[in-house]
Amino acid sequence: MSKHETLAGLSAFRSVARLGSFTRAADAAGISPSAVSQGVRALEARLGVRLLHRTSRRVTLTEAGRVFLEQIDVPLDRIDIAMQQARAGRGQPSGLLRLNLSRLAAELLVVPRLPAFVARYPDIQVELFTDDTLSDLVAGGFDAGIRLGQSLARDVIARPIGGKQQRIVVGTPGYLRRHGTPTSPGELAAHDCIRFRLPGSGRIEAWRFADASGTFELDVQGRLVFADDRLVREAARDGLGLSRQFVQSIADDLAAGRLVEVLADYRCAQPGFYLYFPARELMAPKLRVFVDFFCGDGAAPTEVPAAAP
Repeated sequence: MSKHETLAGLSAFRSVARLGSFTRAADAAGISPSAVSQGVRALEARLGVRLLHRTSRRVTLTEAGRVFLEQIDVPLDRIDIAMQQARAGRGQPSGLLRLNLSRLAAELLVVPRLPAFVARYPDIQVELFTDDTLSDLVAGGFDAGIRLGQSLARDVIARPIGGKQQRIVVGTPGYLRRHGTPTSPGELAAHDCIRFRLPGSGRIEAWRFADASGTFELDVQGRLVFADDRLVREAARDGLGLSRQFVQSIADDLAAGRLVEVLADYRCAQPGFYLYFPARELMAPKLRVFVDFFCGDGAAPTEVPAAAP
């Protein structure tokens, strides 16, 4: 193998290992699956060791492949970033930007502004992977992720995105007629509270409030717990209890009167989502412009819309 072929084989192997598929690796590189397979086989032949287990359903690393990937990962990252920076010096940033983010972050923060981003940077291709569990960015071949701050690991660089978020307690008019309207957080003990289990940590999220003395949290109780924020919203819309929601995610329900805010006097803004990425000496230009575009101006918290009369 020539040096060029060796580098191509290394890149192909790493991409297959990260994506778990020759087809996905080929799509990411813009080449044919057979070219990726040929590059990996040539690399294995040169090393004299099998790096990947191949079956009809999946591709996994051998133990030798796992060790080899750990050794080449950072050097290849540096080469990739150096090449991107050199190309960016001649014009616009380019390449494939792969993001792993929660469904809610995609819905509230990224998708609404994505048309403006791709219009400004036409040479960047964007792939969004929505996943409400915490994924290993490096192992998955992702450039960055977006999650709530309390869900993040400690070994990443994180930037706030979208500003502080308004979380409010809501219920349907029917639920409030049947069970009454709480006037203080302490009265939530008499209500069914629909709770959310945080991805990553697995703990049930406490509800945060503010009064004249400052902010405080309550571990509310209820019969329903979901690990999917959409199910929490649906249960609230069905009148199964009170829930705590991001204002943006229920704006239409509030405006139409399908959901009603309670405990408005105890509402508090809180840190919301963070865009995070592995700590590296160099940042790829495609990621740099994404961070600057989405985090540079920090959108203000959304105000609660007035309910329909």
